[in-house]
Amino acid sequence: MEGREVVLPTVFRVALCGGTHGNELSGVYLVRERLKRKRKVEEEDHIYVVTVMSNPRAVQQCRRYTETDLNRCFTHATLSGPVTDKTPYEIVRSQELNTLLGPKGSPEAMDLVCDLHNTTANMGLCLIAYSDCDWISLHIYRYLQARENNPHRDSLFWMHFLIRVDLPYSLDSVGKHGFGELIGPQAHGVVRSNILSTMQEGVQHMLEWIHLFNSGTQFEGGKVDVYTMVKNVDYPRDFETRGITAAIHPQLQDRDFCLLRPNDPVFQTFSGETLKYKGTEPLYPFFINECAYYEKGIALSLWTSSPTQEVCTPSTASEYITC
Repeated sequence: MEGREVVLPTVFRVALCGGTHGNELSGVYLVRERLKRKRKVEEEDHIYVVTVMSNPRAVQQCRRYTETDLNRCFTHATLSGPVTDKTPYEIVRSQELNTLLGPKGSPEAMDLVCDLHNTTANMGLCLIAYSDCDWISLHIYRYLQARENNPHRDSLFWMHFLIRVDLPYSLDSVGKHGFGELIGPQAHGVVRSNILSTMQEGVQHMLEWIHLFNSGTQFEGGKVDVYTMVKNVDYPRDFETRGITAAIHPQLQDRDFCLLRPNDPVFQTFSGETLKYKGTEPLYPFFINECAYYEKGIALSLWTSSPTQEVCTPSTASEYITC
């Protein structure tokens, strides 16, 4: 693959979305500021940028969602399903967003959808996607890493959800290319200036890369470390009540992206007992003690560091060439 070029179309139509979860306030305030200063649709350095407040009803109530999680409503089945007066608001909204930014899987879909999120977990800045070979998104990731003024460049991670091609469920999957930009830790319902600033810088660097790419700049290929999800781990629970019986162990708390080895502490029961990791291979824990995942039965997710992904050298043109 060394020296091989991949030819890609320009990335002209970009959607920047915040408030998909209404209490993740960095994206909410970033979008509000852009809408305050500029129109919803703008041409910025030869890029057509659509700025969207994804879930305005949840934003108004400062809740993750009002009836169901909007960021799980973008499967083809949900987007094509019937709507009645009893359909949950977020499902109706997902179909509206699909009309605005898609339709998903069509030539008319946005070239790139970037969806902005916060986490209460100590994860720094992450880009989350369904592909480990989307050259556009991977080169944006490399560009963010390379910025000399990026204090998070050593804690910037590419996270790969490995699921069937027809099952992506989040808003970013509506675009031809897409990813979630996630940053934490930040409590839901509050905004921290340092977290918001880092998100703003990430968005600005993304738009810079797109402008350079569309202008004909050639970017060198290289290698990217990719983390791929293996499984979710629930809290220990009471057999009868299903209530949790343990919390994240102090030695694991806030150690996202730090290798978890067999027999390392994972949970501490409410009676003081330490429960250890029973897996047979070391894995990387992410989303440790994420507030929003209590309802989903997830205490943490375990990921593997995949073999380093080779990224091709892209140049703009009118068609794709598979690398």
